[in-house]
Amino acid sequence: MSALADTLAWFKAWGRAALFASAAAAAALSLSAYTARTRALAMREIYFNAWHVLPGFTLFMALLSAVVIRVTVGLARDYGLAQFALELVFRAVVLELIPLLTAFYVALRSGAAMVTEVAMMRVSGELDELFAAHIDPYEREFVPRIAAAAISVFALTIVSCTVVMCVAYLVTYGANPSGLDEFARTVARVFGPRAIIGFMLKSFLFGAAVAVIPIAAGLDATRERESVSGAVMGGMVRLFVTLALIELLSLAAKYV
Repeated sequence: MSALADTLAWFKAWGRAALFASAAAAAALSLSAYTARTRALAMREIYFNAWHVLPGFTLFMALLSAVVIRVTVGLARDYGLAQFALELVFRAVVLELIPLLTAFYVALRSGAAMVTEVAMMRVSGELDELFAAHIDPYEREFVPRIAAAAISVFALTIVSCTVVMCVAYLVTYGANPSGLDEFARTVARVFGPRAIIGFMLKSFLFGAAVAVIPIAAGLDATRERESVSGAVMGGMVRLFVTLALIELLSLAAKYV
C-alpha cells in the first residue's frame, strides 16, 4: 500500500509541475510581469548562475573537452577512421555531451538553491502574504527566476560549445592554419539547419526544465520546516530524470 501511495504521489508531483509550467507560461505573457524589480531580480540570477561562474566553467569545459577529444581522435586514428574523427567530435561532444553537462552544472549550482528558496517562502508564509496583498508571485518572483535560469543554461551552452570547437581544432590540427578549409567543411556538414534547430530546441528544453521543475518542487513544501528537505530531494530527482529523458528523446529523434 505504501508503494502505491508513493507512486501516486510521484505522479501527482509531475502533474503539479506541469500545471506550474502552464501557469508560469501564462504569467510570462503578461506585460505586468516586466517591471524594474523583476528585471533586477532576473539580472541578479543571471549573474549568479552564469556570469559569476563563466571563467571557471569555461576553463573546466576546455580541459575536459581536450581530454575527451584527444581520446576520440586517437581511437579514430587507431581504427583507421581519422577522416571521421572531427565529425565524431562535433556530433558526440559539441551537440550532445556539452549541452547535457551544462544543464547538469546549472541544475546542481542553482536548482537546489531555487527549490530551497521557494520552499522557505512557503514555510515562512511569504507566498500567502503576497496572495493576500493581491500580488501575483508568478509575475513577481517566479517568472524572473525561470527566465534567468533558462538564459543561463542557453548562454553557458553556446559559450562552452564555441570553446570546445576551438579546442577540437587545436587538438586535431595544432596551431597550423592549413586545416581551416577541412575544418570549415566539416562544420558545414555537421551543423546543417536540422542539426542547429535540434540543438537550439534541446538547449531551450534543458533551460526550461532547470528553471521550472525546481520552483514547482519548492511549492510542494508545506508550512512545516521538515517539508523543505523532501521538496529539495524530490525536485532534484525529477529534474535529473527530465534532463536524461530530453537527451534520450533527442538521440532517438536523430539516430533511431
